[in-house]
This record gives sequence, C-alpha cells and structure tokens, in this order.
Amino acid sequence: IITLFLCYNLYTMNKGIYIATLESHSGKSMISLGLMRTLLGKMVKVGYFRPIINDVVEGERDNHIDTVLSYFDLKIPYEDTYAFTRSEVIQKRNEGKSGEIMDTVISKYKKLEEEFDFILVEGSDFSGEGSVFEFDVNVVIAKNLGIPVIIVVSGQFKNWEELLGNQQMAYRAFKDKEVQVMAMVSNKIQQDNLEPAKRNMRAFLPEDVGVFAIPLIDTLNNPTLKEIVKVLDGKVLFGHDFLDNQTGNFGVGAMQLRNYLTTLKNESLVITPGDRADIILGALQANISSNYPRISGIILTGGLTPEESILKLIEGLSDIVPMISVQEGTFAVTNKVGAIKSNIYADSIQKIQTTISIFERYVSFDPLVEKLINYKPQGITPRMFQYSLVKRARQSKKHIVLPEGTDERILTAAKRLIDMDLVELTLLGDVDAIHKTVAKIALDLDFSKVNIIDPINSPNFQDYAETFYELRKHKGVNMDMAKDRMSDVSYYGTMMIHKGHADGMVSGAAHTTQHTILPALQFIKTKPNVSVVSSVFFMCLEDRVSVFGDCAINPNPTAEELAEITISSAESASSFGIEPKIAMLSYSSGSSGKGADVDRVREATEIVRKRRPDLKIEGPIQYDAAVDISIGKSKLPESEVAGQANVLIFPDLNTGNNTYKAVQRETGALAIGPMLQGLNKPVNDLSRGCTVADIYNTVILTAIQAQGI
Repeated sequence: IITLFLCYNLYTMNKGIYIATLESHSGKSMISLGLMRTLLGKMVKVGYFRPIINDVVEGERDNHIDTVLSYFDLKIPYEDTYAFTRSEVIQKRNEGKSGEIMDTVISKYKKLEEEFDFILVEGSDFSGEGSVFEFDVNVVIAKNLGIPVIIVVSGQFKNWEELLGNQQMAYRAFKDKEVQVMAMVSNKIQQDNLEPAKRNMRAFLPEDVGVFAIPLIDTLNNPTLKEIVKVLDGKVLFGHDFLDNQTGNFGVGAMQLRNYLTTLKNESLVITPGDRADIILGALQANISSNYPRISGIILTGGLTPEESILKLIEGLSDIVPMISVQEGTFAVTNKVGAIKSNIYADSIQKIQTTISIFERYVSFDPLVEKLINYKPQGITPRMFQYSLVKRARQSKKHIVLPEGTDERILTAAKRLIDMDLVELTLLGDVDAIHKTVAKIALDLDFSKVNIIDPINSPNFQDYAETFYELRKHKGVNMDMAKDRMSDVSYYGTMMIHKGHADGMVSGAAHTTQHTILPALQFIKTKPNVSVVSSVFFMCLEDRVSVFGDCAINPNPTAEELAEITISSAESASSFGIEPKIAMLSYSSGSSGKGADVDRVREATEIVRKRRPDLKIEGPIQYDAAVDISIGKSKLPESEVAGQANVLIFPDLNTGNNTYKAVQRETGALAIGPMLQGLNKPVNDLSRGCTVADIYNTVILTAIQAQGI
C-alpha cells in the first residue's frame, strides 16, 4: 500500500530527479547507482535518462547507460536513454541551433515520463571538448525538465577553501535559475573530515537541503585489470577469469626477489620486465602464501615473455592471477597505470555492489522521499510550454479555418502545421490564387492534406447566408446583405465555426482586429456570465512564461471590466498549465498611491477577491515589484504574489500593448497570441505584422482552446 501511495503521488507531482556535478570523476556514478537501487525499492517502474553522453566509437554504447540498464534489468531501448552525444551538442551550438537541443531533450524525457513512475536523470561527465560550457547546460536542462537536483562535488585534491567555493558556486547557479536543490553530496572526502564537510555545507545551505559526505574509497578509485588491459593494449597470458580484480597499489619489480617481496601490499599490481622469471614466480608464490599479501595481477613489460619452461610451470599452477604482456617499457607502463581513471562497467558486479553498499551506508535517502513526492516545479519554462502545446494539440486534432489563404505567411505556417500533423486545416480564398502563391514561393504544400474553399462557390454558401439572415434580421439585415457578408472570408470562416464545420478560426494577418472579431461578437457570442471579450499574450521569456492581459482589445476598461479580464486571464493561464499568481499593475504598489487610475485598479482587485477568493492576487502593484523577488519583498513583504507574478494585468490597452511589444523587442521574448477570451468558440486575431511562427503558435493555441469547448 505504501509503495502504491508513493507511486501515485510521484506520478501526480514530481516524476524525476537530476544528478549534476561540476567536474569529471566526481563519483557521480555512485550516486546514480545508489539512488536507482533506493528508488526501485519504493516504486515499480523507474526509468533512466542521460541528456548528453560522451562520444562513443561507432558500434559501441555508452558505458554508464549499459551499466545501469544491465545491472538493474531496466526494460528501456538504448536509443531512448539519451538525447545527444557531446560532439552533436557542440555542432548544434556552433550552428546556432541550441533551441533544438532543448526541444529534443524535453521530448525524449517526456516520452520516458509517460512510461515510468519516476526518472533518474544523470548529467554529463565533463570530459573532452566542450566541457567548459557543460555545467551551464546541465542547469538549463534541469530547469526545462522541471525537476529538482542533487549536486555532487568531489573533495579529492582540494583544500577546504576550494571545495567550499565549488559547492557555493554550484548551489547559486541552480538557485538563480529557480531549480530546487534537493541535496548536496561531498564525495571522496578523507574519513576524518566527513563531519566537518557536512558542517561546512550546512553553514550556507537552507535547512530543507539534505547534506551528505562520502569518504574516498581507494578500492573504487583503483582500476581493474580489465581496464589496465584496455589502456595498455595488453595480451592476457593467464588468469582470464580474474580480470575484474582491482589493484590496491602498484610497484616495479626491479630489485632482487628477497628485497621485492618485502614491498608487497594487499592487492598489489606487480610491474616487471617479462624476462624476470624470479620476480614472476616469487610473486605468484607469495599470492598463495599465508605469510604474504594477495596480489591482483602481473604486468610483463617490454614485449618479453618468460621462457617456455617457465610458462609451462605457471600453467600448471592453480589460482593464477591475471598475467598480461605489454609492448612498452617498464617506466612508460608504470606512468600509464598511475594515470588510469577507474570506471564502473556493466560486468563489474563486485564493484557495483561495493558502490551501492557505500552509498547506502553514508546517504540516507528516506528523508528526501517525502520532499520528492511533494515537489512541484516553480513555473514553466518556454521550452516546456511550447512542448506541452504541441503535445496537447496532437492529442485531439481540431479543425481550424484560416480565412487569409493567399497570404504567403499563412501558407508557410499551414505547411508546418500539416507536416507535424497537429490540426486539420481549411484555407479560404480563390483556389487558383492560392495555388499560384504556393508555386510562387516554391512551397512544397501537400494539397491532399488541406481543405481549400472559395466562399462564393462553396456548396454551403446559400445555407450560410440564410443562417446569417435568420440570426441578424432583427438588426435590419436582408438576404442580399447576408450574401454579401458570407462572401467575406472572415464572416464565412466564423459561420463555419457556428455551424460546427470547423472548431476555431485564426485571422488578422491581412485584416484589422475589428474585421476578425466583429463576426464572432455578432453570432458566436460570449460565454455565459462573460460580458467582455479580452485577450492575453503568453510571453515566453528566457526562463519563464508570463501571461499578459489585456494587450489587444479593450482600450480603457472599467473596474468591473478589468476584474472580468483578470478572472478570464487566470482561467486561461490555468488551462495551459500555469498556476496563476496575479499582479494588477499600476504606477503605485500597495496603499500608497492616489488617483483615479490607481483607485480603479484597487477596486478591480477587490472585485476579483470577492468573486474568486481562491486566486492569488496582488494589486495595485508596479511591474518591477511584481516580477523581481527582492523588490517585491521590500515593497510588499507579506505578499504571496510580489516578485513571483506570472499573470500580469495591465490597466489599459495603451500600457499593455506598448509593454508587451517593448518586452518582446528588448528581451527577444517569444510572444504567443493574442488569444481571445470569453467567446463561446475560439476565434483569434493576428497582428498584421505577424511572423510565420506567430501564426503557427496561434493556431495551436486555438486548437487547444477548441478542445476545452
């Protein structure tokens, strides 16, 4: 029952954790293996994902992934466990395609998220070309996946000042991006320094961040004989079954045997020229003697091997440690062995078990479980938002009509939407003119996948005209006027929605806002209890998405209208996965300001509080106090919205329209919208200066709105 409860809550709240480090060989693999064992003990299905892996030789696979998949028997296709190799990331960055990197990472992670109860995400390894920018990339990935992080920092070869500096820098980097740090691990610490290491972390970390210290374990740092064979390109003469032996230390057998035997230590690796039969036989005998330590293996240097009679003698011995012949000289081999950085491999069962045992001894994960269950990501990043839009649109395809079928931007956006199989589309306009425009811009548009309707020649033209006449005859409309209206693409497209022949409409690339909206107001009408049609923009800033309203429709709303705009905007935010924290913007914060404009905002705020006491709202408040946490807390220290607002309501159209354009131009933010609110069925207006991306995004918004009708 407890396991089911944990699984359910982890599914509905947080579904992943990110393990990040600052450097190579930090011991991150130990944390991954230990956490995977712990998580598998608490839930049924745990996935594993690495956004960026090291480059691998063609035909080979990433060792980290193979080790985790193999040891824990995870049923995940190898190609689903990572997004890019390091060289692929570098190439895309050089080509200016960083956005594609994040889109792919999010897409592959979300695919696993749908299949598993929880995902363990392991950051990059910091080895090879491109490691300089890797830490920042890991911060951004964790932010975009919306999952908390465990930071691993190695204490090996560092003094206290260096270790503490690295830890503080790493914590600040994640904190500045609003990524929750769940725990910090000081790894490879001397045994006597474990408690001081934890005290140093606790001194600067908040109480809710777990702190752990793990000692330096020599047996995990030292390479196995298999790793040594690979690095030295050695030939195994004997002891194939014991290549997983780990070296405790190594020494050169150059002195006489009686002196060399006194230097042997437990798990020593013997390095000696291949013609030193005395050292070879003496070391083998010492290995089975109760009076001497065990050795891990013997390296024969210089391309030399013992004489045939000696080899025959060795072959007849039992319990032979690995004996490896290499071409290089003793000095070069000794240096190479000393430089080997040990790794954990899929078949290193003993090493994996030792790693997990050490993790479980020094890291108590249970206190973190509840925090993981209850963790909710703060806000939503632009990449997450855009990914969620595409995913939602594809789940239930809707039929969207585009009245401006001859516009080059509309046609280009239509091709992209059709190629991605997001919506069903109808283009309105002269059929020949549309075909000529497509040919003119050399657009490879598949006409079999798009509907094209010329309103006047449509089989529905008469029916639509009669319907409009019946709807508007009380306003003095006659049949001739009705036919005239239905020959207009905006009226025809809106009638398609009214009659249920389309689910939504996007227009405005070549028409005014009034031309787009007026037909909808005449016969689509507003929702019950809604008297004001308003709009919002989804502003995709660098690391968050904010909702701006109303920036397109209402010039000077009254307090009552402003309150209604606010409630509609909050509902729009919620429907797109943004938990609304509303700022009612004005030139004054709190109760200090005077004047008709600020009083109107104050009154609107109170109306919203009475109608929707469940909403988090602050007003009047200035823009900087609404979005900057330090300014917000200084001006309104008791507010749960100040500094954290994500729904920003402007007092009038002049302020809103200019602000959204200023933010868009000066910060490079993507402004998706405007999306109209309050209509019974979705009709959305484009700016006449819209781009192909604007059209593409607005059509997707419209399709999602239609899903909720």
